[in-house]
Amino acid sequence: MVETQKYLSHKFIKPNSVELRDYQINLADGAKKENSLIVLPTGLGKTTIALQVIADYLQKATGGVLFLAPTRVLVNQHYEFLKENLLIEDIGIVTGEDLPQKRKKKWMNSVICATPEITRNDLDRNIVSSDQFNLVIFDEAHRTVGDYAYSQIADSIQGNNIRILGMTATLPSEKEKATEIITKLRIQNLLQRSDDSPDVKPYVQETDTEWVRVELPGEMKAIQSCLKLALDERYITLRRNGLRLSDNKSLSQLLNSRQYVLTQNRRSAKPLFTAIRITYALNIFEAHGVTPFLEFCKRTQNKKGVGIKELFEVDPNFTRAINLAKKEQLKGYEHPKINKLIEILRNEESKVLIFSSYRDSVNVIHKKLVDLGINAEILIGKAGETGLKQEKQIETVQRFRDGITKALVATRVGEEGLDISEVNLVIFYDNVPSSIRSVQRKGRTGRKDKGRLVVLIAKNTIDETYYFIGKRKIESAKNMGKKLSAQLDNNEKSLDDFF
Repeated sequence: MVETQKYLSHKFIKPNSVELRDYQINLADGAKKENSLIVLPTGLGKTTIALQVIADYLQKATGGVLFLAPTRVLVNQHYEFLKENLLIEDIGIVTGEDLPQKRKKKWMNSVICATPEITRNDLDRNIVSSDQFNLVIFDEAHRTVGDYAYSQIADSIQGNNIRILGMTATLPSEKEKATEIITKLRIQNLLQRSDDSPDVKPYVQETDTEWVRVELPGEMKAIQSCLKLALDERYITLRRNGLRLSDNKSLSQLLNSRQYVLTQNRRSAKPLFTAIRITYALNIFEAHGVTPFLEFCKRTQNKKGVGIKELFEVDPNFTRAINLAKKEQLKGYEHPKINKLIEILRNEESKVLIFSSYRDSVNVIHKKLVDLGINAEILIGKAGETGLKQEKQIETVQRFRDGITKALVATRVGEEGLDISEVNLVIFYDNVPSSIRSVQRKGRTGRKDKGRLVVLIAKNTIDETYYFIGKRKIESAKNMGKKLSAQLDNNEKSLDDFF
């Protein structure tokens, strides 16, 4: 006998519209009692949990609800979801595209979906007051670090009697960032579930992960070798000048040396900043190929900076790398990943979501797919002359949802929270050394049916390095939740004492 599907029942929630799931109810109940951070894998309905908490606060009728999300695409998605499922009329959406006078009217709604930057700015301008809210929801709460607008909004509502709900797919793997989120949002309760949680397992589809390795051809290895020789020269100089640098030649150690060099070792400024540029160029070349590398070089050469002229006009290894890359570009060659990608897609009938960290790489992939007759579009951020305005982003996502577009090639703007259902194949064109981004990318597949994740890795390149860093960080992020939960249950100690 087939069990009849059950739905949420609440005076402010549309009947027979939202499936009843025990884990969502349990998490929502916990969030109603105290400031909470919900950690739940992508695709398991964090917005549905927020809906239940919102409905509960509307019933109390003591103030409004503010639902924050980092992009207008995501804000619009939440707005449409609430309009569809909440039984109230006054739901508003506030973004920077509205003039101040129009925004002032929209801020009067009972429930408001908004971007953090415009919220922070309007709070500062007294266009809206935090006094009108009794519940503030921070979606993608892992962003509450540094000077991001979430941090400033959290500061501005401090002292008010406002319930805070943070939501994220995963915690950061770094102790400092995790504790900063908990502290800034004044979290009292960490509510966490994973794919393996007993009450979640029935709703999780299996995702098969394939690690597909490709070999750089001889022509690319020659360019790689030239770039490494140019980098080695700078490391020799920096060590001679007294910098203690490890042999792994990571970008992070170079970036971490900047402050010391600028304040105490000025003679190392030129080789250090040149080494940083070479490392960026090498990483892009290894993971993304010829055109993204050349485009990066073109932008860098047009900038003013110490060592740039010498690097592009005098350095024999770097200039040789550029000349060799230009020859490969004239032949139409990019990267062996492109051929592997085409091979994977050749017999694929379902929609596919392809992630790449660089716009130049997204453009190369997109052009190749279109040339092959595949209906493909790109999804990138709004910044810069070539950026997609947020209205266009929303339209692009909708066409992909509707099946008009078969392949969507996206930068990180496609990683956070977008509800793109029925994508059973996700491809990582590059690896990212971030637990948060890896989890978010993976969460875009296996939502309704069995999912397939393909990760492309170029052998003996930055791809392999990032693969191991990402794997380590994902494990660390899982343990972070346990540590923070234990500490929040033991308030006598400080978080630092616990760690």
